[in-house]
Amino acid sequence: MSAADGHAEPPWRAVAARCASLVLRYPDPDVLAAGPTIDAALSGLPDAIADRLRPVVAHRAATDAAALAVEYVELFDFRRRCCLHLTYYTAGDTRRRGQALAGFADVYRAAGWRVVDGELPDYLPAVLDLAAADDAGWRLLREHRIGLDLLAQALAEHRSVYRHAVDAVRAMLPAPRPADLAAAARLARTGPPHEAVGLEPYGSLR
Repeated sequence: MSAADGHAEPPWRAVAARCASLVLRYPDPDVLAAGPTIDAALSGLPDAIADRLRPVVAHRAATDAAALAVEYVELFDFRRRCCLHLTYYTAGDTRRRGQALAGFADVYRAAGWRVVDGELPDYLPAVLDLAAADDAGWRLLREHRIGLDLLAQALAEHRSVYRHAVDAVRAMLPAPRPADLAAAARLARTGPPHEAVGLEPYGSLR
């Protein structure tokens, strides 16, 4: 249950959200340097969450940084169904996506949060960072469960270790409703809608 439902969130969820954010971010030197800290934090998380995040932490610790970067870009930047931007799954590259991004931006502003320069507000690690600080982030994740489910399915098909991190996020959310499952099945068959639009203004939100 969420704080909005009158129940306090378990304190470990903020830590879990931050860990998931870091292991799903581009593996730059600062992110990789946090690996030991993430690994230590996993001991304080429920097994159902820690056991899903641990393989990603181990993979990053055991793999050359250059190889990690190539793997990440090829997976998340060049594979349409492995997009880390949540609104892409339901709005694609259409004008509806611009509206959806504006809605995300409004949530960030209301929470007193800011998006890092160059990131869109629906970027999964950014939403997880918000969730670590404010229940608004969890609300966005719940509302975009379909995108998370489709992302997890695509990563599993590619046998990517990152599927475990997305599964950890899904495990922290309520089970999907029948309507969510049906919508995900439809989107899995057809893919996101297409219509090229400019989205750059959303990359430098405050």
